Amino acid sequence: MAYRAKIKITLRPSILDTQGKAVHHALESLNYQSVAGVRIGKYIELEVAESDESTASRITDEACKKLLANPVMEDYSFELEQIGQAN
Repeated sequence: MAYRAKIKITLRPSILDTQGKAVHHALESLNYQSVAGVRIGKYIELEVAESDESTASRITDEACKKLLANPVMEDYSFELEQIGQAN
């Protein structure tokens, strides 16, 4: 069995998002005045070759905590999708 982990990583609300601010200003200069609150994040997909969802979830969570997300500045969430047999 294998699972696809779809991971979203975002800056914590208390962290200034300079990329989001730059994109917001660019959108305003293009006359998109109704756009506000732009935040930039990361999207990562992993294929996890495990036989059960709880193990795949644990591995994904550990990967996020240890490498993919900075726990001081970022929050993360993920969902798992069963994709079939492991390669």
